[in-house]
Amino acid sequence: MSGLVVNDLHVFHGAIRAVDGLSFSVETGQLAAIIGANGAGKTTLLRALTGLKSVQSGSATWNGESMLRQKPENLVRQGIVHVSDGKSVIPELSVKENLALGGLWRRDKKDVAIVTKEVLDLFPRLGERMSQSADTLSGGERQMLAIGRSLISRPSLLLLDEPSLGLAPLVIEQIFQAIKSLQARLNLTVVLVEQNAMGALRIADIGVIVNLGRLVTVGPSQELINNPALRAAYLGY
Repeated sequence: MSGLVVNDLHVFHGAIRAVDGLSFSVETGQLAAIIGANGAGKTTLLRALTGLKSVQSGSATWNGESMLRQKPENLVRQGIVHVSDGKSVIPELSVKENLALGGLWRRDKKDVAIVTKEVLDLFPRLGERMSQSADTLSGGERQMLAIGRSLISRPSLLLLDEPSLGLAPLVIEQIFQAIKSLQARLNLTVVLVEQNAMGALRIADIGVIVNLGRLVTVGPSQELINNPALRAAYLGY
């Protein structure tokens, strides 16, 4: 099966089952929102999928090929890119140098230049700050830089961990709309981990609700939004 398929995945933190038998799938070109409170296992899931956390059992495939137990740099070369929660930029480097890291391993330097221009068109604020160090940027600008750098590697699967964390509501809306635009324009498959449940579900095709590492439900995002029991229990209203 094409796309992302996670089957009966188990990931432990010591004796704690951080991810406990999780199964779901995301079709190519879909945007999936992974929703759950702190401690639900969302970040652990992404770290396991991108080689940053050991997996005890289960499987995860991207277009039929296993993602597990691979080095993160090998996954990037396969088009799988993970943007972590606020830690994906190098503060000592300039905006220009951070962006350049996204294309460091790519041989097609002409396309790297093309996609860098596309990123600056998407996030014009970065173009105004190319010579500034990343540690002088606002939280929203850092998130734009992290996402922009990931795009320069031309990903086919983009895993985003809490891109709205700590941002002002207006900036969150800008980030979410940029993510949705990228998905539609590039036929990009996106897995978006979020505590901002409603914001994420509004732009997602499907929602995956998890609690204490286990799957609660998965389905079309609008159906989850319209389910009163799920809204009360997991969506915060």
